[in-house]
Amino acid sequence: MTERIEVVVPVRVDLAGGWTDVQPYSGDHGGEVVNFAINRYIRSIMEKDDDGRIRVEYSSDMPTGSGLGTSGAMNVGLIATIAGGGKSPEDIAELAFQFEALLENKGGRQDQWAAARGGFNHLLFLGDEVEEIPFEPMKSSRNWLRKHFVIAYTGIGHKSGDLHSRVWERYQEGDEEVLSGLHIIRGAARTMADGLQRDRRELVVKALNDVCEGVDLIDRTIHDPFREVVEGLKESGSVVAWKALGAGGGGSVGLLCSPMGRSDTISVVEEAGWEVMEWDYDEIGMQVN
Repeated sequence: MTERIEVVVPVRVDLAGGWTDVQPYSGDHGGEVVNFAINRYIRSIMEKDDDGRIRVEYSSDMPTGSGLGTSGAMNVGLIATIAGGGKSPEDIAELAFQFEALLENKGGRQDQWAAARGGFNHLLFLGDEVEEIPFEPMKSSRNWLRKHFVIAYTGIGHKSGDLHSRVWERYQEGDEEVLSGLHIIRGAARTMADGLQRDRRELVVKALNDVCEGVDLIDRTIHDPFREVVEGLKESGSVVAWKALGAGGGGSVGLLCSPMGRSDTISVVEEAGWEVMEWDYDEIGMQVN
């Protein structure tokens, strides 16, 4: 009889702190990230026949390179199919990260933790250790974000590894702009968490704008593919803050709309050829069946 294991894993939206979960910064200074999982999924199915032959198949609600942590989610699914139901989400996340490290992936750990755990996460990255900070956004904050945060997939391809290599080479050379930008991005995570936990929406806006400032310091090309479309929306007041989702340079962008700006934002980005994603929160994380 064929043994069959199916794992469903959500992708994530990184609100603030991305990049600081990556070594060597997380070892030198400590990183901090706020993210949440959404109801877009990677599905992994492993079948093992009576002769011990194994076949693994994947399907995805999003293309790779979307900036939503699809690669990390895919590897969480792979490790979970192999491990079955016997390990904790955190164990699976770490094993998935280590697997990617063997493949010389230069990213951090936030994608794997978000995919395995689901929900909202406020995480500290201290070298190779991950520490969860108690974090519960207010219901009003969650509803507001769900209503006004537009996720748009641009269709612009990117290679996160190339971006990471460029940034970390400058970091190792002691580039002050890169270090300053990473510090700003890390501080934005704490501001974001504070804003969501107290329904201080101006702090959420500030955190996203701080992230943009920090990202432009570490590498302006990260946001360049989006500027022509997004800057017009900011000038009109339809968008109050935004950021690349993931490493940037392509993939998806998150747009926080003003109270009356959502419909205009959607019209403009669709006219630009971007795909607006319908989304909701995923509260469960990986599911092994």
